[in-house]
Amino acid sequence: MMVDSMNINQGEIWLVKFYPQVGNEITKLRPAIVVSHNKIGKLPLKTIVPITQWSDKYALYPWIVKLEENRENGLSKKSAVDCFQIKNFSNDRFEQKIGFIDDATLTNIHATILKTLNPMYRII
Repeated sequence: MMVDSMNINQGEIWLVKFYPQVGNEITKLRPAIVVSHNKIGKLPLKTIVPITQWSDKYALYPWIVKLEENRENGLSKKSAVDCFQIKNFSNDRFEQKIGFIDDATLTNIHATILKTLNPMYRII
């Protein structure tokens, strides 16, 4: 099922097809957060970061953002946003919107993505 790009917005959490997998890439149908701006890009693509189940060891990883489950985000358990596995994916990979995050969390994720490029970067 192809989802119209106008219906996929920054800050939303969608179930996304992360397959086929290559090497150590994250895989399967899983939630992901749309981090790209709604007006950026000409192609039917969105920039996303995958969400996986939280593990206490992730507290030591500076590229992980912890998310608590709540009604707004639609997650069923404590989760981890893996900002190191940022990807541009076709709208064809998007299956279903399950929720959204607030602006403060989105800003934190953007800052964390920036740190994966260079730990010295700071958001102005």
